[in-house]
Amino acid sequence: MKGFTSFFVAVASTSTIVGAHTVFTTLFVNDVSQGDGTCVRMNMDPQECTNPLEDVVSDDMACGVSGAQPVAFTCPAPAGGKLSFEWRLWADAEQPGALDISHKGPCAVYAKQVNDMASDSAAGLAWIKLWEDGYDDAAGKWCTEKLIDNDGLMSIDIPESLPSGNWLFRPELLALHNADKGDPQFYTGCAQVFVQGNNTAPLDVPEGYSVSIPGYVKADDPGLTFNIYSPTFPYPMPGPKVYEPSDSVTAAATSSKSALKQTEGKLPSDYLIKNANWVGVEVAGYSTEDGCWEASSACYGQAATCYDSAPPTGSANCRVWEQKCDGISAACSAGDFNGPPNKGQKLVSDDPAPPEYIPEPVSARSVEGSTKRLRRRRVEKVAWMLP
Repeated sequence: MKGFTSFFVAVASTSTIVGAHTVFTTLFVNDVSQGDGTCVRMNMDPQECTNPLEDVVSDDMACGVSGAQPVAFTCPAPAGGKLSFEWRLWADAEQPGALDISHKGPCAVYAKQVNDMASDSAAGLAWIKLWEDGYDDAAGKWCTEKLIDNDGLMSIDIPESLPSGNWLFRPELLALHNADKGDPQFYTGCAQVFVQGNNTAPLDVPEGYSVSIPGYVKADDPGLTFNIYSPTFPYPMPGPKVYEPSDSVTAAATSSKSALKQTEGKLPSDYLIKNANWVGVEVAGYSTEDGCWEASSACYGQAATCYDSAPPTGSANCRVWEQKCDGISAACSAGDFNGPPNKGQKLVSDDPAPPEYIPEPVSARSVEGSTKRLRRRRVEKVAWMLP
């Protein structure tokens, strides 16, 4: 077993290399972090993950580089709940920061319903824009500047009447610091979310509000060539208008079928620790020397899979799991062949600490509505937690 540790140390020592760009790393549901990288489609190359998208007609515009590939988990969230998206300069939070202050521009959040998260294409038709923010005249700030003020976090409400089922939620930033030179810089990624609500009828989206990504913007659109150093406001927001589904789901708009239940992409109940979209599960019990070493080998095998699948957000919890494997191996070497030690005990996550403050949804339509949502979230917060 001596070869395992040196291998894992070599893998874990690979650091994320970035420029002054950004990457969407973490999803929050009702103010609860779902874990770094969990349910998030992102560029899997640590040295390239924070780079902007270069071609507005590329399929990468949908969910970013590597975004065509689904991840193992789809996070559940209630219709009417709150989603927050965290952006980082360093994917693994090795250093603080969300985005360089020079990268001024607008933000948006798009969404697309898919039947099968594993096989349906992210690129293509049926995207709707749920929220946008450009230049705030009152505050004298671009959306990206407010994002920096909020430690890289932006929040929206899931519309109450959004149909239940699998959705891709796509936060987007557009940096305009080089737009006057023909280089608008898009940043995006996608969160896999299962929306749970009462509405199972499809949305009736008016013409012009449902778009294809790529195809929703062109390189010469005024919003992509805007000169932030000599601006003429108002800023022309790129893409379609924001679509606002009705908050009241009438009987006519609601299917008579029972509410959909998530069947795929669920976090297993027996996992001991999670690293992004990998989970460690307990090894088989044993009472013999052979069984002990087989369990040790199986544990290290899970660790190898964890390291191999770790996204740029890091492999901190792979190391936590590896320590469990070291404990099994040490017991075997000491002649303790009854185990595993601490069988079934949850391991403590080593993910970065979540932010102390998570901004309220920018899409909230009234103070009264926000108050109702806050009361509901206090009740639901634990129910939607994915440790």
